[in-house]
Amino acid sequence: MKIQKILKRLLQLHPKSEPSTLDRIKRLLKDLKNPENKINNLIQVVGTNSKHSLIVSLREIFETAGYTCNVNISPSLRNFNERYYFSGRYIVDEELHDLLIEVEKINNNKSISFHEIITAAWILHASRKKAEVNIMEAGALFRLDSSNVFKKNICSVVMPIGIDHLDFLKKGTIDEIVYEKCSHLLNNSKIFISEQKDTVLKKIKKNILNNSSKKFILGEDYYYKKGNNELVYEDKLGKLNLPLPNLLGDFQLATVSTAIAITRNLSQFKISEAHIKKSIINIKSEARLQNITHGKLREYVSKDNQIILDGAHNPLAFLAIKKYLKTLNKNRKIFLILAMMSTKQHKECIETLRENVHSIIALDIPNQKNFIKKEELSKIARSCGIRSKTENSIEEALKKISKENNDAIIFCTGSLYFCGEILNLN
Repeated sequence: MKIQKILKRLLQLHPKSEPSTLDRIKRLLKDLKNPENKINNLIQVVGTNSKHSLIVSLREIFETAGYTCNVNISPSLRNFNERYYFSGRYIVDEELHDLLIEVEKINNNKSISFHEIITAAWILHASRKKAEVNIMEAGALFRLDSSNVFKKNICSVVMPIGIDHLDFLKKGTIDEIVYEKCSHLLNNSKIFISEQKDTVLKKIKKNILNNSSKKFILGEDYYYKKGNNELVYEDKLGKLNLPLPNLLGDFQLATVSTAIAITRNLSQFKISEAHIKKSIINIKSEARLQNITHGKLREYVSKDNQIILDGAHNPLAFLAIKKYLKTLNKNRKIFLILAMMSTKQHKECIETLRENVHSIIALDIPNQKNFIKKEELSKIARSCGIRSKTENSIEEALKKISKENNDAIIFCTGSLYFCGEILNLN
């Protein structure tokens, strides 16, 4: 409760009319004696999708090999502490409370956005909690994001890029998004580019053409394919025959392969084939094609009904869901339980799954303000040619589906905030 009070205060420090800028966080970091300059072996991760899965894959490989990691992610799912991971554990409430109070006092009520001040707090703590690897996820974009305050890193990672966060953009084109995410990646380092649409990859290459960093591009410098119950990975260092990773969806093979490419091609670390084999079967990525196999929510469905959770919230992520759903048993009905934030591309996302789902139940997102109301979301679904209705809660939606179906796939998606609420309920 004490932490929530602090976070509420921090949310009030930034007038909405102020434009995006790095000036505020740079001013605060200077007042904190520039802790960003004390962080070594930094990996910065940008992109639209799969950043979290890439980060947990990296962390699992590094920690299996015996290296300590500090990790910063955004947003969190179940509680705010998940954004702050230091040397093998998430920050505890008392430690987080003291850290936020310290940074709040140094800021001294000056204008600063919520994301900027909590990023500065992570940077300060990471500078004190020395780890052998520091992994940082960029926010919505990168050029003016609070994670773009470092002068050096050991690599930048570009995960799949698509249309999203249109409320932060002037034009909302893919060219603008690629520019915001890639044009200011650090020089004199390494850049790893994961799987992209061909048209997007061309735009990325154009944006980083004059960047002096060494480039590693999936499909050109490292490769993967799915074999007979195995992942076959290859780069200039050789071929690896690996077990399939502990992640649902074939699109995650590209994510894991990018993590492998990074750990094999950073000379600072000694990562063996044995480390990789052991780590990738232990990767855990919540709300990314996550099967809910136990917990409170299972009480509301029949034992043969399957609940899958995924935080997809943009058209590119919904396309990945579509590909995954096509691999499932065609005799099983797929029901979508859907809730989304108001700024997302609702119709484009829903239309992607028109041929895959039997019907949709739309919900509001609990404990959030800026969500699209369930009635409007359901109306959009019907305009896409999908049967849709609303319910008052996730429990009621599960009961409704299970009452009429004994062997269904219940797919809950549309927002990471929504997934976090489901996980907390469970």
